[in-house]
Amino acid sequence: MNKVASQHFGEVELNHGRDHNFSATHELAGHPVELDLNVNAHDRFDEAALHKVDYRLRFLPELVDQVREMIAAELEEEGTSPQEYRHFHCNAINAEHLKKVFGVADKNQLTDEVFLKALKLGHVGIYPGQPERYFVLDFTLGAHFTDEVLVASADEDGVVDDEILWES
Repeated sequence: MNKVASQHFGEVELNHGRDHNFSATHELAGHPVELDLNVNAHDRFDEAALHKVDYRLRFLPELVDQVREMIAAELEEEGTSPQEYRHFHCNAINAEHLKKVFGVADKNQLTDEVFLKALKLGHVGIYPGQPERYFVLDFTLGAHFTDEVLVASADEDGVVDDEILWES
């Protein structure tokens, strides 16, 4: 069994023929983000693949910015997942959550910009065996507020899929 050092996951054992899940916490813009590296038994996961994961994670801030731009655009369109997510979570919000989650005192202050600022990347699933869904990014308003997330995915080259989903 071969062990390889990863910048994000520490020492990783390259044990082929079994499923593996490696977890780590990463800080992005001052907030903790859970990272999960998911390797299936049939994936070709070697030292080069692990280094590619570390390399791709260097561009996570840019990927997050792309997704945020997409969410902002979709907030203006009827029937999109981001718009429905915002409406569901902000329609009947109480004053305590309004202040705690969004940092505003009045519901009229809850603009798209305030909503986007409160929406944080909470989890990144990394699937090196799935080049078309290499990254799966979960955005949340906070686990203390909701267990539902907006999910975006990107391929191994960092190209974001044009569909953002609302999942629980």
